[in-house]
Amino acid sequence: MGGIFIPVRSIEQARDWYCGILGVPADGEILFGHLYILPMNGGTDLILDSKIYTGDNVFKAPAFQFKTNDIKEAYAYMKSKQVELTTEIMYDQWFNFKDPDGNQLMICKC
Repeated sequence: MGGIFIPVRSIEQARDWYCGILGVPADGEILFGHLYILPMNGGTDLILDSKIYTGDNVFKAPAFQFKTNDIKEAYAYMKSKQVELTTEIMYDQWFNFKDPDGNQLMICKC
């Protein structure tokens, strides 16, 4: 799989938010005025796309997961970033949260 497209309202705001929570510099180029590619270390790229955004297109359920070795540390980190957490840590394995555009996302202990 090459990439996962995430619908976002503002490409600049989404770039800054995702780079902020992932701890990567927002120094990539915005392509065609609506795409920003976040290369993931050894994994599938995240492609932020403001052209495909509508309220109906946001992820109502997580379409993928971010991996972590320490779920409690990841939860505390997201909480410190004031991310909207939509579940507690479940079964000591995963939790869900929303991005600023309402996309439901997941972090999972792997």
